Amino acid sequence: MRKISLSLAIALMIVSCVIGMGTGYWLTPEYRSSMYDKNTMDLGPPDKWLDQRYLDAMIAHHRGAMLLAHQASKSGRKEISALAADILKNEPIAINELYRWKKEWYGNIRTVQDPRVAHLEKVDRTFDLRFLNALIAHHENGIRMTREVRLKSSRSEILDNADAVELFLHNGIGMLREWRKAWYNVVDTNPLP
Repeated sequence: MRKISLSLAIALMIVSCVIGMGTGYWLTPEYRSSMYDKNTMDLGPPDKWLDQRYLDAMIAHHRGAMLLAHQASKSGRKEISALAADILKNEPIAINELYRWKKEWYGNIRTVQDPRVAHLEKVDRTFDLRFLNALIAHHENGIRMTREVRLKSSRSEILDNADAVELFLHNGIGMLREWRKAWYNVVDTNPLP
């Protein structure tokens, strides 16, 4: 029996891994998408189900903030810990209101699936930077969603919600960017309009 060299075995493993990832990427579009992909947000046409799609998307958006906040609660920075606690306290209130509307308007009581969010990994010197980057991207995605629904919906509750959410997210981005600049000297060169 003939043995293969260690370097050949490693090379074959790397090639197999790349081929496997490429196949997964090609066969399953969700493999390559994430909630932070700026090209994936689309609430669809302005039909009778638009508002339900917005409610589902906004519920997922709020849950995404909570999932990031759970991770950020490990931070040693008091500002990040306080923000995480605030998110974990207030987001369920917003989520409950959206579920109530969904039930009242559509008779829909299905639970919205949690979104995929960034995994912040271990707490180290750039942990807070990774959280800030993820939450800024999260807020920018929410702003895109509110702007889209305002162009398509005519329901006053949805429009009022979109206005309030966008104002909150816009103010939040400003604070997060200030922290990022002060703590890491990172300046945003491509702000959301």
